[in-house]
Amino acid sequence: MAKGLVVILSDEHRADGMGCVGHPFVQTPNLDALAARGTVFSDAYTPSPICVPARAAFATGRHIHETGHWDNSMPYSGAPESWMHVLQRGGVQVESIGKLHFRDVADPVGFDAMHLPMMIKDGIGMVSLSVRREAERRAPDMRLLGDCIGPGESAYTKYDEAVVERVERWFADRAAQGDDRPWCLYIGLVVPHFPLVCPEPFFSRYREQELPEPKLLPKDGYVRHPWVEKQNAFLDSESAFRSPEERTDAIAAYWGLVDWMDRNVGRILSALQISGLEADVIYASDHGDNAGARGLWGKSNLYREAVGVPLIAALSGMPKGRCDTPVSLLDLSCTIPRVFGLDWPGDRPGMPLQDVAGMSEGSDREIMSQYHAAGAVSGAYMLRKGRWKYIEYAGFEPELFDLELDPEETRNVATENPGIVASLAKALRNHVDPDFAERAAFDAQDRLIEEQGGREIVMRFTDVGPTPPPE
Repeated sequence: MAKGLVVILSDEHRADGMGCVGHPFVQTPNLDALAARGTVFSDAYTPSPICVPARAAFATGRHIHETGHWDNSMPYSGAPESWMHVLQRGGVQVESIGKLHFRDVADPVGFDAMHLPMMIKDGIGMVSLSVRREAERRAPDMRLLGDCIGPGESAYTKYDEAVVERVERWFADRAAQGDDRPWCLYIGLVVPHFPLVCPEPFFSRYREQELPEPKLLPKDGYVRHPWVEKQNAFLDSESAFRSPEERTDAIAAYWGLVDWMDRNVGRILSALQISGLEADVIYASDHGDNAGARGLWGKSNLYREAVGVPLIAALSGMPKGRCDTPVSLLDLSCTIPRVFGLDWPGDRPGMPLQDVAGMSEGSDREIMSQYHAAGAVSGAYMLRKGRWKYIEYAGFEPELFDLELDPEETRNVATENPGIVASLAKALRNHVDPDFAERAAFDAQDRLIEEQGGREIVMRFTDVGPTPPPE
């Protein structure tokens, strides 16, 4: 039987949001069952905690400072080459169903076919969000989490339903064709991305519980880092809740959407089994979600809630269990071709990528992430190494967390450990030159704004919402 691979990428699912990694109350029986078949990676990261840059980096196996996909108005359009191109050259049938967040369906991104593709709006998105300098930016005229929060259906839940139904037909059709080519199906789910509108009974399952408060709330005395404070001030979701009850609805809706998304994963895996096709399976998300931690919502920072991602790999011959070695979504661009015995030659500078199927336990790997998008008055960079997590902010003091003593990243110990800070700052520069990236990001955003008519023109359109699904 032809070799198959299913790659499922959800949107905004945080790393701790699965039963198989010990979450105390969210129900993810289908992801837990998948984890039991393979390896769950407990310390996986996105290369950038926002959709378009993360997805471009995942496709190309390169960091955003190498490719210039700095923000949500700079989507992937086919260059540099992707792991999909590698599969195509290797004779693998490679198709997609669902969210891609690339530029346009006509672009040669590497898929033989794209079904129900969600691309960024008009190929450019909302350029007003590329205006980042504090004196020039202006917040959108909208609530980030949606106008209505609570039970119900949104355009995104309806879209994911359509995606899953198309996946079910795809498996049945391919099984009926008897095609002997190896194949890869990429599936893009949007949920649990906001708006925080959750179908029943999944909403009530969590709203009727006594949910714990998110950690490190400013109302309880927590003081946010100055960079984070400025970033959040651009679009402060916590202050936009209409009542304490609506805030509780938002917490319940996020976890209910994780549960609802898990149901969709179960439908996908069930359809695969019913079809009789045999395939390896990879599940991940493009980035996480703060879900109220530190009084923050959405993504867009380098704390664990936003920059960590779930990652499960159920691959033939791979040991079952848990791997605590730090990994990145970029590593999957090395892993996916090797499922089919293919290599990806060529110079991909920066962090050495590894096939997660051969990942050794206990490796002291360096993992890097960065952010230059909406709300950020300057660039931010994360380096994860050993027991430490270092965050450098251009123009601000850094943060350092001792993950052995403080896995929840509650206490910045940078001032007590100047030697560690200096060492990690040097190590970060083996992967990225922050001064270069800072200039390059602002220069690229300035050019984009000018191409779209200048700041005064692009700032007329600030009523941005989440990318609409295709009709």
